[in-house]
Amino acid sequence: MNIALKENYLSILLIILSVVGYLLFGYSLERHEFLKLLLLYTGLFFCTWRIIEHSRFSFWEIAGFGVLFRLLFLLAIPNLSQDFYRFLWDGRVLLQGLNPYLFTPEQFITNMPPKHILSNWNLIDWNSIVINQSAELVGGMGDLNASHYSNYPPINQLYFLIAALFAGKSILGSVVVLRVLIIIADVGILYFGKKLLEKLNLPVKNIFWYFLNPFIIIELTGNLHFEGVMLLFVVWSFYLLHQEKWFWAAVLMGVSISVKLLPLLFLPLFFKWFYKKEVSATLNLVSSLKFYIIVLGTVILTFAPFLSKVFISNFAATIGLWFSNFEFNASVYYIIRWIGYQTVGWNIIGTVGSILPLITIVFLAILSLFRSNKTTQQLITGILLGVSFYFLLSTTVHPWYVATPLILSVFTRYKFPIVWSFVIMLSYSAYGFNGFSENLWLVCIEYLVVIGFSIWEIYSISSSLKISEIK
Repeated sequence: MNIALKENYLSILLIILSVVGYLLFGYSLERHEFLKLLLLYTGLFFCTWRIIEHSRFSFWEIAGFGVLFRLLFLLAIPNLSQDFYRFLWDGRVLLQGLNPYLFTPEQFITNMPPKHILSNWNLIDWNSIVINQSAELVGGMGDLNASHYSNYPPINQLYFLIAALFAGKSILGSVVVLRVLIIIADVGILYFGKKLLEKLNLPVKNIFWYFLNPFIIIELTGNLHFEGVMLLFVVWSFYLLHQEKWFWAAVLMGVSISVKLLPLLFLPLFFKWFYKKEVSATLNLVSSLKFYIIVLGTVILTFAPFLSKVFISNFAATIGLWFSNFEFNASVYYIIRWIGYQTVGWNIIGTVGSILPLITIVFLAILSLFRSNKTTQQLITGILLGVSFYFLLSTTVHPWYVATPLILSVFTRYKFPIVWSFVIMLSYSAYGFNGFSENLWLVCIEYLVVIGFSIWEIYSISSSLKISEIK
């Protein structure tokens, strides 16, 4: 009885410490304060581990704490990312009936139209167009973001528009609206994630490694990244797919792509899921083709209001920058870059950035054709391995990207994304008081830990599966 009482007191203490930690993180931390960030995050991660693995709280009590921790950020301006300023800008541009994909914030502010819309530009009375707090938004997003066309897909833009509708004259008000929408998405992930775990006969507490994880709370709720909204539709889609409701699963997968493009990488892995022994190969092929047609049809339908040659050109060019110009927190690419400096004497990102995605496509094709993805858990495991491989070869891996492998791991036997969600915060060492400068030693430590742990897990799980087959 005394042990149980002590455990309850400890759990309550962990909740109180977490509340204090999140308040400090949201309202007193600046991005360049790396040591403070790391200490706070480590403490929050420890509290989360203890609550998930050792507390006596019920499932819904822990879920309630997860909501509470998110609500603590409600009035906080994001302090680790400037991206939200662009979100607000795009939403307010849409509210004015303008297409956010056709001109950059910089062009609007300086009244310097791009050549392709020069004639239409002159037909519009730009003095009558008011983007509330435009100077603050452009200044907040920074010169790099302001000089590029929007790369956020249409469903994502819809969320930005909602923020503009409800709080189009207040930055903080818009932040609150976006934050509430993101919290609702996370609650949806909790709901459908729990139901899917029950269907897969997996421990339902696994979902808390997403829902209670300080990484998710800070990066998504705190810093307003929309991976959670994308993942809501992904998890919901998996749940329906497991119930053989593949039509609506395909629609939801298409919607997720129209929030973030990343789920496009998932699509090849679905091919073998439709191949069931009890159905002929022809029917299996027809079902899989229908699934892909509905997914891509949904994507095209959401993009339809914006489609034009100019849109395609601008959108493709902006997406291409992520592969050929930007570099941050990379792993394999940094090794290749170093080799390039030693051999040719300059940064070879322009060449390598176009080759690495092709290697990812080949890897995904191998997973699709030669790996069994016939059950829901096998499918999700295959997607987890494919997405993780993609990030390991990427030139840019922002911390919030890891939300995707993290939620996928909840439904598998792999835990390395949980480890990744902890060590990824080392990447914030790049944002110092005197400007941006990556500490490659810390990047090295991050990936040595993640890759080392994942190799050990893959070997251990493979060995256990072989032993079970022998028995």
